[in-house]
Amino acid sequence: MSPTPVQQHSDAPVTGGFLGPDRNWHLGAGLMTAAAVVAFTIWSFSHAGGEVDTLLLIVAIAFGLFMAFNIGGNDVANSFGTSVGAGTLTMKQALVVAAVFEVSGAVLAGGSVTETVRNGIVDIDGMHMDPLSFAYIMMSALLGAAVWLLLATKMGWPVSTTHAIIGGIVGAAVTTGIVTGTGGLEMVQWGEIGKIAISWILSPLLGGIAAFFLFGAIKRRILTPAARAIALGSRGFDDAEDDDDADDDESDDEDSRHVPGYERVTELQQSAFAESAALDLSPGTPGAELAQQASSLSKKERKAARKIERKAAYHALEKRVPPLAAGAAVVIAAMLVFKGLKNVGLDLSIGGAVLMLIMVAMAVWMAVTVFARALKKQSISRATFIMFSWMQVFTASAFAFSHGANDIANAVGPFAAVLDVLSTGEISEEAAVPTAVLAAFGVALVSGLWFVGRRVIATVGTGLTSMHPSSGFAAELAAAGVVMLASVLGLPVSSTHILIGAVLGVGIVNHAANWKLMRPIFLAWIITLPAAASIGAVVVLVLRTAF
Repeated sequence: MSPTPVQQHSDAPVTGGFLGPDRNWHLGAGLMTAAAVVAFTIWSFSHAGGEVDTLLLIVAIAFGLFMAFNIGGNDVANSFGTSVGAGTLTMKQALVVAAVFEVSGAVLAGGSVTETVRNGIVDIDGMHMDPLSFAYIMMSALLGAAVWLLLATKMGWPVSTTHAIIGGIVGAAVTTGIVTGTGGLEMVQWGEIGKIAISWILSPLLGGIAAFFLFGAIKRRILTPAARAIALGSRGFDDAEDDDDADDDESDDEDSRHVPGYERVTELQQSAFAESAALDLSPGTPGAELAQQASSLSKKERKAARKIERKAAYHALEKRVPPLAAGAAVVIAAMLVFKGLKNVGLDLSIGGAVLMLIMVAMAVWMAVTVFARALKKQSISRATFIMFSWMQVFTASAFAFSHGANDIANAVGPFAAVLDVLSTGEISEEAAVPTAVLAAFGVALVSGLWFVGRRVIATVGTGLTSMHPSSGFAAELAAAGVVMLASVLGLPVSSTHILIGAVLGVGIVNHAANWKLMRPIFLAWIITLPAAASIGAVVVLVLRTAF
């Protein structure tokens, strides 16, 4: 975890030397990826048997891993954007967290069986196609989605990988039906496409509303008391002052007493103030007004008021943050209990799951209370920053686990279907997903995050609005809660769109949402399905010609 909020740009790419200053990290990620590709290729041939078409299997492996790589570059980068943008995690730390939790989510909760996409969007059963044609459709969908994701990632646009793979399948299947005379546009279930269109509005709206109310409450109930204590610091926002200084020391120069506080604030102190108050210090804003009021007080007056405000600020950390953390723990634990444990043989009853969630909530409540009391020795700005930084680490880790468990299926599902066809020569109702596939694709996810994910991280972490640990925590928790609730209710949503909406919700609270940047992102959402479909259509024609 980053110790200060101004380190968020320390991992920005710097040119110079072979591969730049992160040469060892580049080489390490590259070697890890290469080793995974080689090992997985060997395993795939062993699993498929000796009768498999060698070239076709190699192409399928390349397409599948390339899709997973681009999911990492776009979707995983989107998930970690708030943490890196807030300065809670550096890019390297995000890579390590992703390596552990993304791969763990894929292996432990990625599912032992996945349905070969059949009647969800396109009626493939009605085409009565041969197994190889089905394999070509799945391969084309993988490449069509991957190419579009790569283009979007290069532009810094976070888009839905689920919509991309659906588009690829639609384009490849319809094209195959037209070429073979077995179907056409009538195969597409347009009602399902309509649900996707609804998600363009519903997902960011739900995420934005949840984050708006959650962060608004955090700001009013926890951050504002800390902001007042910071602003009343006797040396211009330096709330680490010695409170034992003589109260009758009135020797401050008259001019310096009335210099606006924000003119004497260092960059680090400004970041600390922004974290605690989530306010702008520009002239005319509440933050500037608070600073001006503090600068007009004498030292004795400031210290008397500050003692009261510090007490209120630490009270907020000790009494209001623990229940918030307990609620976050329940949301995170519920994701693991209802998704992860079932897939590792620990299928709990509803009563058992509820009891476990209660125990988790109580344990977190007590632990955070003790942690908050220990932070009383820190300045209020640093205590607030540390508290929310640690909580955001957990939400980021949970998001990574959930992503590895769910969205990796967008690459694993079609590839498993292809592998099954090449191994058995038949189209099965369901295709088993071996652990080796999940592990290799998990490594590809992490590799994509490191090599091409920085632009999406910049968009989510700093482009749409300024992020700090408290606002990043609120955005991640709101998004996680909405994703889980939508899953229970069966609402057509996208986790990517929900998180973007949550980030904008935080920006609305701070009056700092970048709507101009949101325009091309929303346009990218709309064209994701047709763009991936177009590429998939071209690829399937090439594959049918080549093989």
